[in-house]
Amino acid sequence: MTLDPFYLIVDSAAWIRRLVPLGVKLVQLRIKDRTPPEIRMEINASKAVCAAHGCQLIVNDYWQLAIEEDCDFIHLGQEDLASADLCAIRRAGLRFGLSTHDEAELATALAAEPDYIALGPIYPTILKAMPWAPQGLERIGQWKARVGDMPLVAIGGLTVERLGAVFGHGADIAAVVTDITRNTDPESRTREWLKATRPPSG
Repeated sequence: MTLDPFYLIVDSAAWIRRLVPLGVKLVQLRIKDRTPPEIRMEINASKAVCAAHGCQLIVNDYWQLAIEEDCDFIHLGQEDLASADLCAIRRAGLRFGLSTHDEAELATALAAEPDYIALGPIYPTILKAMPWAPQGLERIGQWKARVGDMPLVAIGGLTVERLGAVFGHGADIAAVVTDITRNTDPESRTREWLKATRPPSG
């Protein structure tokens, strides 16, 4: 399976409407603290934008809603994985990615046979309080050796300027949140990311 190396993560369909048309091909809708009807509306609005622009939409956490709304990809954290019905997810034909932060979580994730594994935070991050210390670049290489051909997503504190080191240590995909959403010009920053993760034309 091939996923785009630039993985945008946002918390609303409004962000997806704003940034996906710029050329984003992989985006996660990660919503917290909203009601199920609101989340359903956000999922459907996001699906429409992504379908129109050839972008892969990944829904965070809400696997039941993702099944009901005929989505095709979800992302689960370790707590979500513990309560998720993987049989139902597979029966529905959903692909899924999993978060990992330490060796035990990696073993759990590999046993679930996901479509990608994420490692983070690579660098200190301001997105949320993390009980884990930054993983650092060397951990990327260790994880890649364990996951083999499965896509490895690096997340946490990533910037365009750090991209070369992250990919150089073995990550296949760079997940980005605050470097874009808290930038003074999110559109320009998105274009920088797209340019940095695309092979030169010609």
